[in-house]
Amino acid sequence: MIFSKRISLCALLLAIAIAAGDHGFAQGGVGSSTAPASDGLPAWAFLWDPTVQVPPPTDTPNALPGSNATFSWKQARDLFAALDWHPDDHPAMPDIVANGRKPEVRACGACHRVEGTGGPENASLAGLPVAYFVQQIADFKSGARMMSGPQRLGTQVMLASVKSMTDADIRAAAEYFTALKRKPLIKVVETDTIPKTGPSRMFYVKSPDGGSEPLGQRIVEMPDNVNQFELRDSRATFTAYAPVGSLAKGEALAKTGGSGLTAACSLCHGPDLKGVDNVPAIAGRSPTYIIRQLYEFQHGSRSGAASAPMKQTVEKLSQDDMIALAAYVSSLEP
Repeated sequence: MIFSKRISLCALLLAIAIAAGDHGFAQGGVGSSTAPASDGLPAWAFLWDPTVQVPPPTDTPNALPGSNATFSWKQARDLFAALDWHPDDHPAMPDIVANGRKPEVRACGACHRVEGTGGPENASLAGLPVAYFVQQIADFKSGARMMSGPQRLGTQVMLASVKSMTDADIRAAAEYFTALKRKPLIKVVETDTIPKTGPSRMFYVKSPDGGSEPLGQRIVEMPDNVNQFELRDSRATFTAYAPVGSLAKGEALAKTGGSGLTAACSLCHGPDLKGVDNVPAIAGRSPTYIIRQLYEFQHGSRSGAASAPMKQTVEKLSQDDMIALAAYVSSLEP
């Protein structure tokens, strides 16, 4: 791994939809009056550094704890084959998830992992309602679901893949991921100082040089074992560092709406935020991903059926409010 040296009633529907299959490679109080329009793009949530040099992949087999399988880095870079480290942990994969279809449709399980766990650079698909999954793919195809920030390679790969998926492909993938149980993989830690970061192309990692840096007003989510995550193991875990006070502020916003600032998440997502009918679960999801979705709704990058009520829900939120909400929701048991 080479690191860079630079560095409404339908309340909080956080758009936990199918995000870009991004190919990573290591890289105030409740009711804040901050005007959201003054909040620029949170670059830390849309991380992309194409200048990071990725070492050439090798054919040498790699092993990971808890698995009898071995895979090479060359296999990990092949997005037409999903690496299955724990085949007993999930049902049989449909071909669209395991292999995709050349030349455009990458294997869903390659970027989003075979158990749909995803990562900070894309989304978790496990447990998404079938109808919701299908609608998000339709929105990607129609242009109703857009993506802000730099034009990451993974975003382009994702859009090319979904545009070439057939109805049968979409249904097979949706039914497979819906049947999977979500895993508690993210630990949220409040702090002022974090391990020094060395961004990869798509997500933060710890610098090999050690040291620390100030967190500031952002969330920094890192894999605990970079190689495990880069080798696409669905059991990879993450630590998300959030500003001190985020959890209490986020809990108040999520449960009460902050005296009219927004609306209680439970109105749509259920009392435990684990989803209701075709509304997806938000508890335990990547805070980096949640931030991106809140930003997208607030800034008009969504025009699908759920966008109007969601835009109203987030229009008064500052980025500090979004950080607090994302930290709290992500800290919950999925």
